[in-house]
Amino acid sequence: MTDDLLSRAQDWLSQDPDPATRAELQGLIDAGDTDALQDRFAERLQFGTAGLRGALGAGPNRMNRVIVAQAASGLSSYLLEHAGSDDPSVVVGYDARHNSDVFARDTAEIMQGAGVRALLLPTHLPTPVLAFAIRHLGCSAGVMVTASHNPPQDNGYKVYLEDSSQIVPPADADISAAIDAVGRVDEMPRSNDYETLGPEVAEAYVDAVVALPADGPREIIAVYTPMHGVGRDTLVEAVSRAGFPALHTVREQGDPDPDFPTVAFPNPEEPGAMDLALKLASTVTADLIVANDPDADRCAVGVREGESFRMLTGDQVGVLLADFLLRRGVEGTYGSSIVSSDLLGRQAAAHGQPWEQTLTGFKWLGKIPTLVFGYEEALGYSVAPDIARDKDGVSAIITVLEMAAELKAEGRSLIDRLDDIYREHGLHATSQLSVRVDDLAIIARAMDALRTSPPTVLGGLDVTSVDDLADGYHGLPPTDGMRLGLDGGARIICRPSGTEPKLKCYIEVVVPVDDTIATARAAAEARIDGIKTDLAEALGI
Repeated sequence: MTDDLLSRAQDWLSQDPDPATRAELQGLIDAGDTDALQDRFAERLQFGTAGLRGALGAGPNRMNRVIVAQAASGLSSYLLEHAGSDDPSVVVGYDARHNSDVFARDTAEIMQGAGVRALLLPTHLPTPVLAFAIRHLGCSAGVMVTASHNPPQDNGYKVYLEDSSQIVPPADADISAAIDAVGRVDEMPRSNDYETLGPEVAEAYVDAVVALPADGPREIIAVYTPMHGVGRDTLVEAVSRAGFPALHTVREQGDPDPDFPTVAFPNPEEPGAMDLALKLASTVTADLIVANDPDADRCAVGVREGESFRMLTGDQVGVLLADFLLRRGVEGTYGSSIVSSDLLGRQAAAHGQPWEQTLTGFKWLGKIPTLVFGYEEALGYSVAPDIARDKDGVSAIITVLEMAAELKAEGRSLIDRLDDIYREHGLHATSQLSVRVDDLAIIARAMDALRTSPPTVLGGLDVTSVDDLADGYHGLPPTDGMRLGLDGGARIICRPSGTEPKLKCYIEVVVPVDDTIATARAAAEARIDGIKTDLAEALGI
């Protein structure tokens, strides 16, 4: 162990207010575990447009009370300099993950001590409640302590500014620079004079969500899982007040549990995560399955198809929600991330409404001034940007229930309506080639291979265009990614995940519905399978 590494570890230890991480770090020092210390001190969690996210533990490369204190102090400095008020304020929310409440209280104490008025939500609540609270309370910023759908050993720190959307450049770099300038956390002023809010904000959020559905049919049998997260109580209240029948909640996943004991990953997209919901749906003869991720900013949807259920993709739910709003005459910009289906563009054009694509992440969609609907394929939807300019799994589920109930009254389902859309615009089939890695160098090598030797044919389709997103595709901000256009309107976008150690490749093919939906679907699946095989070879993964 080098003297420098030992010195940095001891300096960290001397200012850490958490007895658990102090004990962890002292144990590593006493054991002379150089590899473990180097892993914790080789770099620090980088504050960016996704805020902070990482595994819990001691040291600058983990989520802990020192890192959170530094982030809170840096954010307070930024707000005191940049907020458009002489009295900047911040509202702080948290989920039910390990240490989320502790990190939230630390943030409130440090913000208040620095001269930023801090308001703390009263208990663990969904992320969309925090996003809503920012504008509802007139705050300069918001902080949500959550790692969303990451594994149980992780936590995170999301920052919003006064428009209730997540930070984007240059604010992220400015806040990061302010964090870097922070001194010792044990010398920071703290104050317990922050305000702990009552239930009024969450109630106002539910009021806003309940106001969304129009008068219409309400009969729908739905199974729901909050995935061991914090969405249940808020959603159940909204469902009841909106007049829908009570949800059948998956009992084993109903209570908040930071260990997520029934799932390998607490993400509705992951294999096996929806098994309990599917089982319950068969038992109660449900029409529909709906799910939130643990912080309830996303939602997943499954639809009865005969005696079984089909889980819809994020793109399918997105185009159904857009179709619902467009047919209701909702005017304004319809937005989607660049990795989401291009079908939304065709839908919006058919109704004479503008469509705008952004980079991946709701932080970008939330910045569209005239946004009336936005979605990203990773189960994120904003059906009411006036509530919050961020994805909102609660209001999305309420709207899905309304759509499904209207169709059920007509003897139809969400799948029937989706097929109608495909007949009009062509079957847009999307899929992912996603690889989780332990060594990030694998991702770098794959991206380099795609840049230096892009394929000319994938799945039997000619590659017609190659665009490096780092050059700023169609005027978008530069980002690490590649877009390949293929014959027939197909396309592929490959990018490193911003929140997980994954390489993600988003594939879309378009097949005209000249015969039956089943025939078009089979043709699309065959094209996607061929593209995946060839793409994996081209990437060397």
